[in-house]
Amino acid sequence: MAQQQQFTYGGQAVIEGVMIRGRHVYSVAARRPDGTICTELNHVPVWGAGSWRKIPLLRGTLVLIETLVVGMKALTFSAQIAAGEEGKENDKPIPAWSLALTIALSLGLGIGLFFVLPLVITHSLVDRFVSNSVASNFTEGVLRLLIFIAYISLIGMMPSIRRVFAYHAAEHMAVHAHEHRLPLDTANVRKFPAAHPRCGTAFLLTVMLVSIVVFALLGTPALPLRIASRILLIPLIAGVSYEVIRFNARHEANALVRLLTLPSLAMQKLTTRPPDDQQIEVAIAAMNTAIEGDRSATAAAPAPNP
Repeated sequence: MAQQQQFTYGGQAVIEGVMIRGRHVYSVAARRPDGTICTELNHVPVWGAGSWRKIPLLRGTLVLIETLVVGMKALTFSAQIAAGEEGKENDKPIPAWSLALTIALSLGLGIGLFFVLPLVITHSLVDRFVSNSVASNFTEGVLRLLIFIAYISLIGMMPSIRRVFAYHAAEHMAVHAHEHRLPLDTANVRKFPAAHPRCGTAFLLTVMLVSIVVFALLGTPALPLRIASRILLIPLIAGVSYEVIRFNARHEANALVRLLTLPSLAMQKLTTRPPDDQQIEVAIAAMNTAIEGDRSATAAAPAPNP
C-alpha cells in the first residue's frame, strides 16, 4: 500500500453527485439534466477546521455536527443542479434558521427511531421478564442494530436511493484511488472496492456497538432517566466512536484491526451499489475540485512568523 497521506479526504453521496471534504474546503459535483457536471467549492466552517478539532472525544462531536451542516448544504445544491434549477430565483443560500430547523428535525428523527424506540420496546416487552441490566441493555442494542439494518434495507429499495448508493460507492472508490496516489481516471478508480473503512456506515455501526457498552454501565434506572441518557450521552458516544474509527484507519495494516473492521465493511453492502462510469466521473470531478481548492487555499495562506 502507498504511504499514508498527510491528510485523508472523505465525503458523502448527494443527489446525482458527490461531496468531498478536504483540509480547507469542501467540493460538490453533480450532474445536470443535460449530462454536464457542475461543481461548487466552499470553505469548511471555521469551527470545523480549528484547534478544537484536535481534542480527542470533542472532535468526534464536531465532525458529526459539521457533517450534518455541510451535508445539508451539499444536498440542497445537488438537488437544484439535478433538477435543472441552477441560476433560478430559488437558487440561493439556505437561511440559517431553516438549516438549523432541518438538522434539528433530522437529529430528532434519528434519535427517536434508533435510540428511544429500541429502549421503549425493550422496556415494554423484555424488562418484565429479564431483571439483569446487562441483558436488558444488550437486547436494546441488538434491537437498535436490527432497526438500523431494516431502515437501510427498506430505503435501499427506492430507485432514487439506489442511485445515491451508487454515488456512495463511487466516492469511496475515488478516495481509495487518491490514497494510493494513482491518477484519478475511471480505469484507476474501478480498481478499488466500494467499501471504505472510514465510511459513515462504519461510524454508525460503531455508534451502535459503543452505545451498548456505555448504556450497560448505567444499569436500568426509571424509564424517563433512561430516555434522557440516550439523548444526553450521544456526544460522548459519537466522540468515542470517532476515536475508534480514527484508530482503525491509522492502523489498517494491522491484522487484528482488519478483522475488527470486517463487519463495517460488510455492512456497506447495504449502502453501496455498483456505480456506472458517469457516476465515477462525478466523483472524480468532486475529488479533483477539492484537491485543487486545498492547494489554492494553502498557497494563499499567510506565511508563518519566523
